[in-house]
Amino acid sequence: MFWANDIYSQNTYRAIVKNHETNETLPGASVQLLELAKGSITDQNGLVLLEDVPDGTFTLEVRFLGFETMKIKKTFPLGNAEKPEELFLHNHEDELEELVVQSIRSSRLIEDVPTRVEIIAGEELAEKGNMKPGDIRMLLNESTGIQTQQTSATSYNSSIRIQGLDGKYTQLLRDGLPLYSGYSGGLSLMQIAPLDLAQVEVVKGSSSTLYGGGAIAGLVNLISKTPGEEAELGVLLNGTSALGLDASAFYAEKFGKIGTTVFASYNKGTAYDPADIGLTAIPKFDRFTLNPKLYWEMGEKSNLILGVNLMQEDRLGGNIAYIDGEEVTDPYFEENLTERVSTQLDYRFQLHEKTTLNVKNSFSFYDRSMEIPDYQFSGDQSSSFSEVNLSQVRANTEWIGGVNFWSDSFTQREGNPDEPLDYQLNTFGVFVQKIWSVSEQWTLESGFRVDWQEDYGVFALPRVSAMYEPSELLTFRLGGGLGYKPPTVFSEDAERLHFENILPIDPAKVHAERSAGANLDANYRLALGEELTLNMNALLFYTKIQDPLLLVETGQVYEFQQPEGQLATQGLEVNLKWEYKDFKLFVGYTFADVAQRYNDVNQIYPLVAKNRLNNVLMWEKHENFRVGLEAYYFSPQLLNDGETGQAYWIMGLMTEKYFGERTSVFLNFENFLDARQTKFDTIFTGSISDPVFRDIYAPVDGFVINGGVKIRIL
Repeated sequence: MFWANDIYSQNTYRAIVKNHETNETLPGASVQLLELAKGSITDQNGLVLLEDVPDGTFTLEVRFLGFETMKIKKTFPLGNAEKPEELFLHNHEDELEELVVQSIRSSRLIEDVPTRVEIIAGEELAEKGNMKPGDIRMLLNESTGIQTQQTSATSYNSSIRIQGLDGKYTQLLRDGLPLYSGYSGGLSLMQIAPLDLAQVEVVKGSSSTLYGGGAIAGLVNLISKTPGEEAELGVLLNGTSALGLDASAFYAEKFGKIGTTVFASYNKGTAYDPADIGLTAIPKFDRFTLNPKLYWEMGEKSNLILGVNLMQEDRLGGNIAYIDGEEVTDPYFEENLTERVSTQLDYRFQLHEKTTLNVKNSFSFYDRSMEIPDYQFSGDQSSSFSEVNLSQVRANTEWIGGVNFWSDSFTQREGNPDEPLDYQLNTFGVFVQKIWSVSEQWTLESGFRVDWQEDYGVFALPRVSAMYEPSELLTFRLGGGLGYKPPTVFSEDAERLHFENILPIDPAKVHAERSAGANLDANYRLALGEELTLNMNALLFYTKIQDPLLLVETGQVYEFQQPEGQLATQGLEVNLKWEYKDFKLFVGYTFADVAQRYNDVNQIYPLVAKNRLNNVLMWEKHENFRVGLEAYYFSPQLLNDGETGQAYWIMGLMTEKYFGERTSVFLNFENFLDARQTKFDTIFTGSISDPVFRDIYAPVDGFVINGGVKIRIL
C-alpha cells in the first residue's frame, strides 16, 4: 500500500518555451525544479519533459542565453497535466554586457558583487535620454536617493546630492577617471550629453578606498559606448517648446584590430521665462561637444584606448529683455563662458592567464569665466590622474592593487586680486582590494587605501562588504567604510555667491573632513504566477561627517570655517518593480533624515526633501512602441533663510514609436502639471535689476514639451 501511494504521487510536467517577442520556440533552453535538482533541456521544438515529480510546491527556473531568467512557483499535481504549458521568455540580449559592473574594478556581474551598485542602462537610459538629450540632470534626478540641486536661479547650474549630502561629497567619473570636480563641477551636469553612454553606475556610501577623497556620499561613473562587431551610426534630433535644440551623432566601427567611436553634439537653449517675471528660467546657451576615441588591439595580450573630450559653451541668463537685445537700464545677468579639454588613456597588458597590468591616465584643462553686474570671476583648473594597478582573477577570489597620483590646481585670473583663491593639491595613494567567494551563499569584499597629501597629512581608509544569498531569489548586502574630503572653496554655497567676497582656505586653520558610513540592503524577487513578477529592494543607510567645512559670513566677506560638530544622514530607500506582460511599474521611496550638530546645537540640514516618491508606469511592445507615465513627489524642504518650501508633484508623459529597426520618433510632456517655484513661491527678493536670490528647491522651467527623431543609419 505504501509503494502504491508513492507511485501515485509522482507527476509529469510538460512545457514549451517560447520567445515572448516573436512567439518562436526556443530549443536548448534549460528548465529546472530548483528544490529537486531535477531538470532538462528543451528539444528542437522547444518542448521539455520532467518526470517523477512528487506532490508539493517547487520553484521552476527557465534559462536561455540572451533572455531574462524566469522563476515561478508550481504546485503539483497540476490541474491539466496533459497539455504542455507555454512559457514565454523576454529577450534581453542587448543588455547582457551592460550588467557587468566596472566601478568596483571587478569583472563580475551586478548580482555577484558584495558592493551595492545601481545601473542605469539599456532601455531606461534610452528613455531618460529622450526626455533630456542635452544633459544628464534629469537622468540622475529621477533615481531613488539622488537629488540634483540647482545652484543658480537663472543659469541652471546644478550639482548632485546623494542621500541628502552636499554635491561636493559626490565624485563624478568618466570611465573610472575623475574629470569633473572642483571648479568644473558646478556646470558639469549641464554639459554632459547621454547619447554616447552605455550605462551609468551609482555607488552610494563611501567609495574612497578605490577612488580616494571626495566619494563620501558616493560616486557616479559614466561608462562610454565601445565599438561592437557591427558598425553603428546614429543621429538624434530634438526640439522643445522652450525653443531648445539638440542635435547629436554617434559613430562606432571596428577595422580589424583598430576601432573608433566619435560623438558630436550641438545643444542650443533660448532664453525662456514661463513665469513672465523678467528673469530666465532656462538661459540662452550654445554648446559644442566632440569626443573621439581610438581602440587598438596591439596584440593578443594588450590593448590601448586613447580619447579626448572637447567642449565649448556660452551660457547667458538673467534679465530676459537684456538677453533678447533690448535696451535695459541696469540689467541683471549671469554669463558663463567655459572650455574643457580632457584626455583619456587606458592600457591593459595580460601578464599571464590570470593577471593583468592596467595603466590609466587623464589630463583635464578647464577654463571658466563668469560675470555678473559689477563683478567678474575667472580662472583655469588643471588636473591629472595617473594609476598603475595589477589585478588577478582566480576561481574564488579577485585581487586588485595599485598606486595612483592625482594633481589638482586652480589659478585665478579675475576676482579679488588681494585674496586669490589659487590652490595646488597633490595626492599620492596606494590601495588593495579583494573579493572572495567564501561559499555559494557568502561573498566578502575588503579593501584598504592609504593617501598622503602635503597640506593635510595621511589618511587610512578601510572598507568591507559582505553578501549573503540564502537562495537565488533573496540577497542581503552589508557594507561600510571610512572616507575623507580635502578642503576646497568650490562648493554649492560658494557657487551661489559666484565666488564673490570669499576668502581663500588656509590649510593651517582647517583640516580634511572625515567620514564613516554603512549600508544594509535586501533584494528579493518573487514570481506571482506565470507572467507577474515583483522585484523588491530596501536599503538602510547612515553616513557621519566629522567637522564639516562651512562657509560662514563674517562682516562683508565669507570665510570657510570648521566648527566642532558633525553632519549625519540616515534613512531608507525602497524600490519596487512589477512586471506583467508588456507593463512595468516602478515605485521608489526615499526617506532622508539629514541633521547637523555644531557646538551642541542641533539643526535640520537645508534643501533636503525628507520624503520622496518616484512612480513610473511603462507600457512597451519590444521594437514597436513605449508609453510611460511618471509621477514624482517632493516633501517640504527647509531653506537657508529659515523658511520652508512647499511640497509639490512633478508628472510627465513619455512616448516613443518605432518604425522598423532603424528609426523611432519620440514625444514627451515633462512636468505637465506645471509645478514651478514661481507659481507657489518666490525665487528672489529686491528689484529685478538687483535681485537677491533665494534657494531653488522646485523646478523653475515648468511644463515643457520635447520631441524628436532617432535614426540609426548603420
